Amino acid sequence: MDKEKIKARLNEVFRDVFDDEGIELSEDTTADDIDGWDSLEHITLISAVEKAFKMRFTMKEVSGMKNVGEMIDILAERAKKI
Repeated sequence: MDKEKIKARLNEVFRDVFDDEGIELSEDTTADDIDGWDSLEHITLISAVEKAFKMRFTMKEVSGMKNVGEMIDILAERAKKI
């Protein structure tokens, strides 16, 4: 799966989790850019992404992600291994 397809799928997950059809992700998107993305919603988001992509993030990956681009990079790397 290429990065554009990953980003499109992530966009669907974010819209679902935050109940906002107006969300348009970029690689620079952070929690500061999305209303309601706090520490509790972050857990819900990570769980939803893991379910959508049928994989699990490590704690190091979760704590190290600074933006959506880093999440895409991790997902793309995992997709290569499948």
